[in-house]
Amino acid sequence: MSQDGFRAEEIDTSRPHPARIYDYLLGGKDHYEVDQQAGDRLASVAPEVFIGVRANRDFLRRAVQHIVGGGVRQILDIGTGLPTSPNVHEIAQSVAPDVRVAYVDNDPIVKAHADALLSRTGETSIVLADLRDPRSIVDHPDVRKVIDFDEPVAVLLVAIFHFLTDAEEPAQVVATLRDALPAGSFLVLSHATGDFADRSEAQAVYRNATATMNLRSRAEVERLFDGFELIDPGLVQVPYWRPDAEPPAGSDVIGFYGGVARKTG
Repeated sequence: MSQDGFRAEEIDTSRPHPARIYDYLLGGKDHYEVDQQAGDRLASVAPEVFIGVRANRDFLRRAVQHIVGGGVRQILDIGTGLPTSPNVHEIAQSVAPDVRVAYVDNDPIVKAHADALLSRTGETSIVLADLRDPRSIVDHPDVRKVIDFDEPVAVLLVAIFHFLTDAEEPAQVVATLRDALPAGSFLVLSHATGDFADRSEAQAVYRNATATMNLRSRAEVERLFDGFELIDPGLVQVPYWRPDAEPPAGSDVIGFYGGVARKTG
């Protein structure tokens, strides 16, 4: 058993994993054939998925730059996935070198890759934990080494909440994280939706994966921001959140909402 409590035999490479599918769609190399096959099936039923995941990644970059530019120096990235350059700490530290980042993921393979590829300095930690147990994340000693919850924190929940079912109470997960944050903290969240096209076939791709895909409407995603104040332009498709370039062709059907919100009290 590893120090994080997982045995090698618990690592499942027989089924596609969302983080590894995402890595394949982004053009990465840290995935298996089963993940590539799932990504290809996904693209066959949702052709915009390749520009969608890149638009989501660009949303993350712009959101991090905005928050760090506004003075936040701590980031808790939950559901980080496999390292994709530029990583969150690289984006953040290009704006302010003193930013500290704690990465969290529930896949031992993701953590193993991150351990090998990411700098293990005092400004960065990598933690194996599950979003479904948010208290364990907030209380994790390796998170606490990097994150001071008495000071503003930016929590990143990017392309992760659609892998929680309603039974896993995503709103309560956010509420637990929110209640651990001081005023002046931020929530960055993006979420898959079927509002712009029927994506039931895309959902079916994830039935045999390690997590199902749970699409939600704009109103359902917006409720995840309860207790935060959305900043302009609110909750929008990710290419349209403060774009710094012309959104790519086909952006109107990209099925990702994104928003950034501040905790004011």
